[in-house]
Formats: sequence, structure tokens, C-alpha cells
Amino acid sequence: MALRPTRFDPLPAQPTATPWPTEAWPASPPSADVDAVELNSLFDGAFGTDGAEPDPATDLMLASLVIHRGRLVIEDYGPTASKDETLISWSMAKSVTHALVGLLTFDGLIDIDARAPIAEWADDDRAAITLRQLLAMTSGLSFNEDYVDDQVSDVIEMLFGAGQADVADYAINQPLNDAPGSVFSYSSGTTNIVAKICTDVLGGQVAVRRYLDERLFGPLGMRSADPRFDDAGTFIGSSFLYATARDFARFGHLYLRDGCWAGERLLPEGWVDLARRPVDVPVDEDFFYGSHWWLWDDSSGGFACHGYEGQYTVVVPARDLIVVRLGKTPAERKVGVLQWIHDVIDCFPESPSP
Repeated sequence: MALRPTRFDPLPAQPTATPWPTEAWPASPPSADVDAVELNSLFDGAFGTDGAEPDPATDLMLASLVIHRGRLVIEDYGPTASKDETLISWSMAKSVTHALVGLLTFDGLIDIDARAPIAEWADDDRAAITLRQLLAMTSGLSFNEDYVDDQVSDVIEMLFGAGQADVADYAINQPLNDAPGSVFSYSSGTTNIVAKICTDVLGGQVAVRRYLDERLFGPLGMRSADPRFDDAGTFIGSSFLYATARDFARFGHLYLRDGCWAGERLLPEGWVDLARRPVDVPVDEDFFYGSHWWLWDDSSGGFACHGYEGQYTVVVPARDLIVVRLGKTPAERKVGVLQWIHDVIDCFPESPSP
């Protein structure tokens, strides 16, 4: 079980001399207070630079980069990827769904404390579920998030089996296991219910895509972002967003900068804090949870988007840092990947307390 994190570091502002990366990431070598020798060694070892064999703990890494104080300081790509290639998010898309809800909240179109507007729940105990509880994965709905055993897995059945044409409908029709708000249960189905609510508010697939482009991807310069939709027109917000590593870093940068971009507030004040505030119930996972973001331990105070096969966008406010790592790594090597990311983070200093 993950320890509830206690750090809640201030979110740093964009340095005044550093341009926002809407058009391109400003790049520079690591600053003098960074352990650049160790950082380069970690990247060389992970990618097998100069003909060396890659570290087996981090092999099948497709892309990785680091943004420090708003600047790209190092990046590398595996033999089958490049800076211009879009790569799958898997569950990192859940955090993008969190941003979509934030945009709608900012526009006054959604109230996360209201009961979720799901017609199928109107006449039973599921009617008490709120959107806030869905975002915190505490809805109480039954859902088996198993990525291996298709005989018991709801997520496999939803994404690739009987539920794939209408992923939200599959999740909406799951029974209630626990009282809403009482138990944490990580569920891709829950996120697709959230995406369905957003779709209904906006009026369908075309409107959702336009809204994401105009309100999120466009302002951030995420030109590669490619959200995928099911046959019912719902953004598969649990799992399917394609983007380049640099564009995933742009998304992380929005949250590092408290939902603001180039002097404009895109997400409501406090929305990023909602993402990184620990849920109030125990979490039986490797990491603690906020609202559609995972919370790292107190050694870094970071919060992150996580995805299957080793997709990570890690935001570390105390170091003004973003680490993106994308790959296709077996679950049994997860520990090595996480250690590599921790080692990368440790190359960068914490900023002095204000």
C-alpha cells in the first residue's frame, strides 16, 4: 500500500527570461547546479548510446526528455521512435480527461459536486455518485482493472471486447460495490463515464474535438495531439491519446504552471491542487492518488500521469521539473523504470524555499 504523501510544494512560475514553449521548446544545456555527468550517464545507459547495450531495466524505452525551469535540457529516442512521432498515452489520457473537466468547470458548464448526470443511475443507489468521486476513483462502482486475464478483466472487455463500441455504456452499467466516496478503486471505466459526461455537455464527438483543440491543445501548441473516440462518439479518455513526447511535456508544463499558459489562466484556480491533493481513503497501489493524477512519494513531492507499459509524465514542483518517459516495457521491469526516473529527478536540485 502506498504511503499518503505529505509534501505539497508551491507550483513555480515560468522564469521571466524563458519563453513559453507554444511554438518550440526553448533548449539549453543543464545549468551548473545540475549533476549533468550523472544525467548523461543515465540517458546513455537507458538508450545504449555509443553502441553500448541498453540497461535491461529500462529497455524498450521509446522516448524520454527532461524539462527544467521551462527549458528542454536533454532528450533521446529509441531506434523505432523520434521527436516527431506520436506515441500512445494509455492511461496518461486520464489526466487529459481531468483537464477537460477543468475547462468545462472554468466555463461554468459542469459542477463536480453535483450528482453525475447518468440517466441509468436515476432510480438506484448509484444516483448518489458525484463527478468529484468519479475523478477521485471513489465512485464505488465494480470494475476489474486487470491487464492480463481477459476472463476476469473489465478493462480488456471494455476496450477490446463487447464494450469497445460504447466504452462509457459498458462502465455505466456496472453495479455498485461500495458506498460512493468510501473506497478507492482505480478504474478505466470510471474515466470513460467522465468522458461521456463531458461529451453530453458539449454535444458530441465533433464538439469535443473542437473544444479540446481550441481550449487545450491549441493554446499549448500540442499540434500532434490525437484523441481517439469510440463508435458512440465518446473520447476514450481512459486510454487513447497519441502525442509526441514534447507535447506530453507541454501538457505536464500546464500543470506545473498551475493551469496557466503564457499569462492566461486555462484551468480554474485550484484545479491543479485538486489533481495533487490525496484522496481521503486508503489506496492499495504502488502510488497514492489525487484526482486522475498519481502522487509520488515525499522524496520528490511529484505528481504524474501514468500509463501501461511504462508511460510517465512526472511533474516535480520543488525542482521546477518535468520528466517524460515513454516506452513499451513489460510490467515485471516496472521497478527498474521507476528507479531510473527517480535517479533522473535526483540529478536536479530543489529550489530554495521562498
